[in-house]
Amino acid sequence: MLEKVHAVAFDLDNTLWDVGPVIERAEMAMHSWLTEHCPRISERVSIEEMRVARESLARAEPHNAHDFTYLRVASLARHARECGYDEDVAHRAFEVFFAARNELDLFADVGPALKRLRTRYLLASLSNGNADLKRIGLADFFVLSLNARQIGVGKPHPRCFESLARGLRLEPHDIVYVGDDPLLDVEAARAAGLSTAWVNRFAQQWPDTIAPQDIAVTDCTQLAESLGV
Repeated sequence: MLEKVHAVAFDLDNTLWDVGPVIERAEMAMHSWLTEHCPRISERVSIEEMRVARESLARAEPHNAHDFTYLRVASLARHARECGYDEDVAHRAFEVFFAARNELDLFADVGPALKRLRTRYLLASLSNGNADLKRIGLADFFVLSLNARQIGVGKPHPRCFESLARGLRLEPHDIVYVGDDPLLDVEAARAAGLSTAWVNRFAQQWPDTIAPQDIAVTDCTQLAESLGV
């Protein structure tokens, strides 16, 4: 099956970089900006309370739950209103967050592996997150980059993988989807007809309730080797 693969598509967060510290730094940068420019917000609402507000908004508006940018901007706008500021503050604060969100360090294996893989395969990305590959410096590696905000739903919805195949002008079985999440990345992609590769960087246990993936690796160097490049 894998010998017929023409494209390799990647999840981003926690597959190509460690996203937890990135989001933490970005939220701290935004909160510091609020402290300087809109102190009533930072005094009244902590970073944790902002997270809870976003989660509440996602439950109240399930049709927008996939759109992380919308959730951040809309909840920031509400905090601004409640603290007596203009809603435009939300967009300015989000830009501070977003700039820092895209200042990150790739896992060391990623750059060299992508260079190897693109000599044989079309490369693409499909993410639930809102990372900006141009700002990060990865855009030139990929012929197609999609995220949940663009598609209108997030993984594991099959429309994500259908959009990926359609954008690549390939059949699903021509694509290997690579990710760190057994459910959102591997099981969902397999259900949509794609081959799958699990990148297990942190020695996680594969869930007993999910059938095995086609490829299991610890980093992208092993992935390239598994795909013959």
